[in-house]
Amino acid sequence: MVHCVKFQKELPGLDAPPWPGELGQRIYDNVSAQAWKLWEDRQKMILNEYHLMPWQREAQDLIARHMEDFFFGEGAALPPGYVPQQAKG
Repeated sequence: MVHCVKFQKELPGLDAPPWPGELGQRIYDNVSAQAWKLWEDRQKMILNEYHLMPWQREAQDLIARHMEDFFFGEGAALPPGYVPQQAKG
């Protein structure tokens, strides 16, 4: 369990750091599995929008900056009462 920086409550955490280095450890210590799922959707959008190849260093640096901002930047926490949009299906 972690106190999730995104949802501002205790939630199940990740099984392992999802990114190398200090940023990955910070995410592991402060981000819930549920919030990480939100990030994965955002990451796909960023990769597609910028036409990035994830194995390229420039893409990894850009993703890391977006990831840090998503979880720890200004306004990173979701607004009170936020309800995730249901997947269509």
